[in-house]
Amino acid sequence: MTAIRPPQPPPGNGLTADSLLVDRTGAVVTLTLNRPEAMNAFTVDLKEALRDTLAQLESDRSVRAIVLTGAGGAFSGGQDLREHASLLEAGSTDLNTVQLHYNPIAQRLASMPKPVIAAVRGMAAGAGASLAMLADFRIGGPKTSFLMAFANVGLAGDSGISWSLPRIVGHAKAVELLLLAQPVRAEEAYRIGMLSQLLEDDEQVLPAAHELAERLAAGPTVAYGAIKRELFIGDAGTLSDALAAEAQAQAICGATADHRGAVESFLNKQKPTYQGH
Repeated sequence: MTAIRPPQPPPGNGLTADSLLVDRTGAVVTLTLNRPEAMNAFTVDLKEALRDTLAQLESDRSVRAIVLTGAGGAFSGGQDLREHASLLEAGSTDLNTVQLHYNPIAQRLASMPKPVIAAVRGMAAGAGASLAMLADFRIGGPKTSFLMAFANVGLAGDSGISWSLPRIVGHAKAVELLLLAQPVRAEEAYRIGMLSQLLEDDEQVLPAAHELAERLAAGPTVAYGAIKRELFIGDAGTLSDALAAEAQAQAICGATADHRGAVESFLNKQKPTYQGH
């Protein structure tokens, strides 16, 4: 496993590399929110590191799958309220962190042209839950839980939750989860689709996520990205929008070496080997 240093910002913005661990094994990159003493709550440092690292990974064709997880016993408790409270005390009521940080992070996760797997150990609350909902797969264990905590502190949802949650659990359930802001335990989360996979042992969550990521990283990366774009457009658009997106996607995928190699392998009754291009 090779450690990758997160992108370094201009001097003076306070980014600490330790807040986000970036590790690479082959074509799989693992991003670990690394503030376990604070349930991996999001400070400006962590948000900037995650935002900038996702931008770097998006354009790196050698990275073919991403695992997002949290250090210690929680995935993420959401926004760091201690840092937020200091801003309120200073008279700031403009939550510009949504535009500066959470929106770009959410957009990168949702449109990432390669699979993203969230290994959700323990609590995912607020923005932590929102970002987990934007992953393509969410794997959890007995201690996994989700909390749409926004209303508990007098805020509306952010980080894409108004887009992702209704698509996963339906509109009525999303209203309930956001307005009542009560924890959703692991079995219920799995039942309503918030978890893609529920394991019997919390210690197996991250290994299972890595196993899935390695499987996906060995697959047709261009096709995976195209499928994600198709769903992104088709889920909210018209049939005409979906058909246009599919035609464009097939034109792109049909020109790849992966497609040509897979067809040849099929005809020769061999297992295809994908190169990601």
